[in-house]
Amino acid sequence: MQKPILIGITGGTGSGKSTVSKEIFKFIEESDITIIEQDSYYKDQSNLSFEERVKTNYDHPFAFDNELLIQHLNDLIEGKSIEKPIYDFERHNRKKETILVEPKNIIILEGILILFEKEIRDLLDIKIFVDTDSDVRVIRRIQRDIEDRGRTLSSVIYQYMNTVRPAHLQFVEPTKRYADIIIPEGGYNKVAIDIIVAKINSILNHN
Repeated sequence: MQKPILIGITGGTGSGKSTVSKEIFKFIEESDITIIEQDSYYKDQSNLSFEERVKTNYDHPFAFDNELLIQHLNDLIEGKSIEKPIYDFERHNRKKETILVEPKNIIILEGILILFEKEIRDLLDIKIFVDTDSDVRVIRRIQRDIEDRGRTLSSVIYQYMNTVRPAHLQFVEPTKRYADIIIPEGGYNKVAIDIIVAKINSILNHN
C-alpha cells in the first residue's frame, strides 16, 4: 500500500469543517478515503464524577488525547487498522465501544485544534482552514448542541461566551497561519472543493 495522503481540515466551531469533509468524500472512491474526527479523541474522564465532567472545556487543547490520536495516525500511515474511540457528549465521557477504521489512501483529519499541535501538523500533507463568520458559527453551534447533544439554549450560550469564544481567539484562530488553503464559506465554496479534489487526484495519480 502506498503512503496515504493526510488532509487536515480545521476552523472554528460551526465553521463547516464536516461539510467540507463530506463534500470531498463525495468525489473520491469510498474504498480510498476515511475521515477521523478529532472530537472522537477527547480524553477519557471515567475518573471524574458527572458533575466534574460537565465542566470540561472541550475547546481547550488539554481536552484532547493527542498521544492516542498521533499513535492512531501513525498506525494508519503504516497500513495498520485502528480502534477509533467514540465520545458521548451527553455523558461527557468516552464510550467503551470503539469503531474499527481500516487504512485508506486518503485520510481526512477534521477538528478545531488539529493545527495547534506541531506533531500533528507535521503529519499532514494538506492543511485546510475553513473560515466562516462568527455569527454564522455561533448559530450552527447552538443548533447542533441542542439537537444532537441534548443541551439547553442557556447552557450553550453560557458555554460559548465563557469557554468557546475565548478558546477560539486564543487557540484556533492563530492556527490559520499554518494552513495551505483557507476556504471562505466552507462546504458551499464549490470552487475551493473542486481545487482540493483535483489536488488529491493529482497526488493519487502521481503515486
